[in-house]
Amino acid sequence: FQSAGQRCSALRVLYLQEDIAATVIDMLRGALGELSVGDPLQWSTDVGPVIDRDARQMLERHAQRMDKEGRLLATGPDPRGACAAAGDAGPGGYFVTPRVYEIKRLDQLQHEVFGPILHVIRYRVAELAEVLRAIRDSRYGLTLGVHSRIDGFAREIFAHTRVGNTYINRNMVGAVVGVNPFGGQGLSGTGPKAGGPYYLPRFATEKTRTDNMVARGGNAQLFTLRE
Repeated sequence: FQSAGQRCSALRVLYLQEDIAATVIDMLRGALGELSVGDPLQWSTDVGPVIDRDARQMLERHAQRMDKEGRLLATGPDPRGACAAAGDAGPGGYFVTPRVYEIKRLDQLQHEVFGPILHVIRYRVAELAEVLRAIRDSRYGLTLGVHSRIDGFAREIFAHTRVGNTYINRNMVGAVVGVNPFGGQGLSGTGPKAGGPYYLPRFATEKTRTDNMVARGGNAQLFTLRE
């Protein structure tokens, strides 16, 4: 919910193993109840506004669809009374109530949702291969986080997903350009990783010309030019 969920690597979908799902969901409910939604200039604010009216309307339409297709697990404080009139920009901008929904399948999300809305999916250990397949089939792959005490589990997730950056037992946001290579794959791909060792060469265009000098009585020559 940092930056009102408007960070490219903000968490969109949280897969919870069935054995711990109820406990984590209870903690999520408690955490949302502690959030402060309001003026981002105030140090006490956790969640500020989204960028504009279109973004707010898109998120509200998505929430209305999730009310029908999913199950609302928790909400944060409603910002309208203190910060914004319903449907209009209040002090500081356009606010959206933080929400957590439970859904059955990843393909229920038809596009990226840039806002303070989290989607939870439960899975059983025996269904892990299906979970990994669903992630690959989504064709999105910017960031992925794994939290586990089992190193082999984290390695399996890393090996069987196509994601630009996989974070293990740490925060998923905060990569620093020039320090931490960052970039996605698939529909989240932007080419080379900013900050990575292969970044600058990708701005070059290589042109190769082969000239058959033997036909002219000379030796064959190969020229390569980088622009």
